[in-house]
Amino acid sequence: MNENNITRLNYHNKEIILLGTAHVSKQSAIEVAELINLEKPNSVCIELDEQRFESLTNPKKWQDTDIIKIIKEKRVFLLLVNIILSSYQRKIATSLDTTAGKEMIQAIESAKENNATLVLADRSIQITFLRIWRKHSFIEKLKLLYMLIFSSFNDEKITEEDLEKLKQEDVLEAALSEISSALPIVAEVLINERNQYLANKIKNAPGLKIVAVLGAAHVPGITKEIYLKQDMKKLKDIPKKTLLSKTIGWLIPIMIISIFVYSFLSNTDLGLEQIKSWILYNGTFSAIGCLLLMAHPLTILTAFVAAPFTSLNPLLAVGWFAGLVEALIRKPTVNDFENIYKDITSIKGILKNRFIKVLAIVLVANLFSTIATFISGIDIIERLFSTL
Repeated sequence: MNENNITRLNYHNKEIILLGTAHVSKQSAIEVAELINLEKPNSVCIELDEQRFESLTNPKKWQDTDIIKIIKEKRVFLLLVNIILSSYQRKIATSLDTTAGKEMIQAIESAKENNATLVLADRSIQITFLRIWRKHSFIEKLKLLYMLIFSSFNDEKITEEDLEKLKQEDVLEAALSEISSALPIVAEVLINERNQYLANKIKNAPGLKIVAVLGAAHVPGITKEIYLKQDMKKLKDIPKKTLLSKTIGWLIPIMIISIFVYSFLSNTDLGLEQIKSWILYNGTFSAIGCLLLMAHPLTILTAFVAAPFTSLNPLLAVGWFAGLVEALIRKPTVNDFENIYKDITSIKGILKNRFIKVLAIVLVANLFSTIATFISGIDIIERLFSTL
């Protein structure tokens, strides 16, 4: 066992042993088993939340996923992010001829063998991503979405130098390293905040001897945080939408409807032209987005019909309707679930995989509708001023 990977701390009569691992290293799994069997801790803390724990211990759970429920609960973007990151981790593991998360699986098994309490010490990945999302402006969100989605299509070969670096990095940090450089808030929420959360869960784990299995990149930060006080309520809080974002969400529809009313009262033909422009822009753009993804004709028609109305209601989104229709007509198969991580890495795979395609339709239909709203809004305003 490499003692350089072990950090021993004393906290309020507790012995805390931090084991820094590489999430994609075979050796790390061996060290996890050796350390837990040797130390016989009361608790074993692992760098997983409940969702990732379920994914790791029950890989076939995908087959029970209710995609319609996901759309209704507005979890499409979060699910896509999870798939992209998991796909990245599996790609690295394949390059090293190992299994993604093997050291965490070993920690779970060793904890059970030694009758230790297993503690899922990481913050919910959904909270982490929602905090990242809410802390960015609209333009930054578009940039984040663009970088995240297109990073999944990166098929560059991983060099030996890359692999050595990845052995010392947190998987989430490595997967989002380029994004973190462009958007510093990502790194703050992804690394610093999680260090605080992990430290709090570890030092409050049951028993006087605790072993924590962590990505090596987290160990220095957690070592400092163990002796500090963490505001767990703040770390689990999802930032509320700003007053500006709420106001704009309603301001644009109110403004458009007001223009329609004014135009009809002053010039019926102008009002009809404006409504026609609104319907054609919103309906056509959303339908084109679905068409590009080779959606079912009824899905495309749904997008065309729904977009002009959902664009005027911030509580609705055309992607939800289009996605639901696609999911009902083309239900994902077992084969689609089994190939999720492979298919997400290529356009061909996305178009073939019914599950991923539905998620993509929701996002693309909404994005194209947003673009159409601005274009058609400008056109309507120009038509109004041209008659004044």
